[in-house]
Amino acid sequence: MGKIIDGSDPFSPEHVTHSALLESGNEESPEVMNTIPITIVGAAGRMGRMLVQAVHAEAGVAVAGAVEREDTPHLGADVGTIAGIGEIGVRIEHSLDRALAAAGVCIDFTLPAPTIEHAGTCRSRCCPMVIGTTGLSSDQLEALEDAARDIAVVHAPNMSVGVNLCFKLLDIAARALGDGVDVEIIEAHHRNKVDAPSGTAVRMGEIVAGALGRDLAECAVYGREGHTGIRDRKTIGFETIRAGDVVGEHTVMFAGEGERIELTHRAASRANFAAGAVRATRWVAHRPPGLYDMQDVLGLR
Repeated sequence: MGKIIDGSDPFSPEHVTHSALLESGNEESPEVMNTIPITIVGAAGRMGRMLVQAVHAEAGVAVAGAVEREDTPHLGADVGTIAGIGEIGVRIEHSLDRALAAAGVCIDFTLPAPTIEHAGTCRSRCCPMVIGTTGLSSDQLEALEDAARDIAVVHAPNMSVGVNLCFKLLDIAARALGDGVDVEIIEAHHRNKVDAPSGTAVRMGEIVAGALGRDLAECAVYGREGHTGIRDRKTIGFETIRAGDVVGEHTVMFAGEGERIELTHRAASRANFAAGAVRATRWVAHRPPGLYDMQDVLGLR
């Protein structure tokens, strides 16, 4: 990814610190002035609460806004209380446009349709975004790229540093092994995950396919049943598991004659995803407009 959409001058948002940061009355404090204020969309959800905790615990960033659906019972509540860290002086509201008034970056881990709507709002506010939403359609990805003509956007199906290191290793492995192995991708997530295969699994498939000179749309096989015939070595298989409270597990199998290589990542906590999102927030805050991913953030290109 790492694609600067236009040739305009680098975009550097003017950070407006949330009032909660100014309670000491020292508006000239370097620590305060250098703090990146962050608005979190979906702040009362499972991932949203984790993001609130991660941002609040990290120096140099602060929760400045919290947004939720209009039908949530948490509207008006202090987002810190909802996240289990005590009051932080930021109330959950429905209007993203209003919440962006004090934001330097917006973090969005919601659903495809709302994410694209939020991207339009952030674009109008000149606010960079970090997006962890998965399951975007090709049309929605095009809309996101269009928004990135005017703002910097980091979009990644998985913000974990470990997963993104796996992406790099997969590219190396696929290029080294070539067409001499069968490739299978197995992923497992909790019973409430609604899209399959996971965005991370799809991205793994895209990386392997790209390294092998294939088009994933043409070579992917999603599950098998009945008499399938002999396996075509140039296909990439996907298997999906949905069960219990599994946070996320991904294994890519390179199976040849006489040996098999498996690259596996297991997430025991969503804290890894939240920590990666905070890292991406720091990185994107001063970037020029463009569509980026975690490979850019981590310098793995």
